[in-house]
Amino acid sequence: MLDIRRLSTTQPDFWEALRSLTAWEQEHESRVESAVSEILSAVRREGDAAVLRYTARFDRLQASSVAELELGPERLRAAFDALPAEQQQALRFAADRIRSYAERQKAESWSYRDDTGTLLGQKVQPLDRVGLYVPGGKAAYPSSVLMNALPATVAGVPEIIMVVPAPDGDLDPMVLAAAWLGGVTRVFTIGGAQAVGALAYGTESVPAVDKIVGPGNAYVAEAKRRVFGTVGIDMIAGPSEILIVCDGQTDPDWIAMDLFSQAEHDEDAQAILVCPEPLYLDQVQTSIERLLPQMERSEIIRTSLTRRGALICVRDLVEAEEIVNFVAPEHLELSVAQPEKMAERIRHAGAIFMGRHTAEVVGDYVAGPDHVLPTSRTARFASPLGVYDFQKRSSLIHCSPEGAAVLGRQASVLARAEGLTAHARSAEYRVEDKQGE
Repeated sequence: MLDIRRLSTTQPDFWEALRSLTAWEQEHESRVESAVSEILSAVRREGDAAVLRYTARFDRLQASSVAELELGPERLRAAFDALPAEQQQALRFAADRIRSYAERQKAESWSYRDDTGTLLGQKVQPLDRVGLYVPGGKAAYPSSVLMNALPATVAGVPEIIMVVPAPDGDLDPMVLAAAWLGGVTRVFTIGGAQAVGALAYGTESVPAVDKIVGPGNAYVAEAKRRVFGTVGIDMIAGPSEILIVCDGQTDPDWIAMDLFSQAEHDEDAQAILVCPEPLYLDQVQTSIERLLPQMERSEIIRTSLTRRGALICVRDLVEAEEIVNFVAPEHLELSVAQPEKMAERIRHAGAIFMGRHTAEVVGDYVAGPDHVLPTSRTARFASPLGVYDFQKRSSLIHCSPEGAAVLGRQASVLARAEGLTAHARSAEYRVEDKQGE
């Protein structure tokens, strides 16, 4: 029998238990920190030479120059053309939907004039250059390439530099095909902390970027953490999460498989079911135990569910909503009779999947909204990756003579109250100029 945790809101220590269950702090192993620090310092000092050295060491990929590790656009197109028609169609289908959704997110510049004739507004522009990190080797996620590259493309970013490790020279053709569909402009077969360093600091061959996005292992995450400030980053993501609220009327096999869909990512992933019907929770557990042996990644799923999973019994769906807003899950399924009404009361979630027929997995691949989502309760203040992450905003202020006088008088009062005389005088010059007319 699978030892998955059972909780109930009737327990006196329920909220403490839930807090403990959902707590996640990325462990900063000293060996990871030390290695990343050394690699980033070397890349910053030595540029291409350090990148080549670490690529040979970690990926067993020898090259005499970084230029040899760059793939041209013809290689990306060829990878797409060589795919089976079914895979080509699926990638295009996903790309079209992701692009269509992203286009609705694009912000535009705006301005207005106030009653003094002063122009105020905001200029919205794309970033100049972004870096996309893509895992390589055993991990191959063409869907993540599309989800990271297409919002940048829609934003109008002119250069998208992708780095992807190719251990022993192995490259996944669907990753390269997705890069072509996503509008990636350059691809380097480098990975790890050295690739993050190259993107952040620039080398003789790899141009420095303004922002780095994309998933990676502990070394990549630590490198992104360390270069933040030199460049922007998307987020430091924790393990994948799903929280399902069900009223007990959905096929329990569906719910069990939805829990599996996130638990199979890795042993630290979290899958939680919340329901007011204790007998239904029993039915789902029965489904879990019957279906689990059929899963290719059954041991990962078993460890994940045992370590961080839970079946939670609530008094009613109102309590379920309280739990959702506390957990702030990355993925939230509302498998209930009136999901849209419940969604109105949800304040914190990365993505909300409404209704019995909406599996979270469609969001991973083809629904359209981005699957790069806030984890570890950060949905309380963070949002999914989107076009807005690849745009920056500049404030616009253009004072008319009258506006300079009106605004300057009040600015002078506040500046002098703060003891900043030069600030005050700078504003007062414009006031005096207006008075002298």
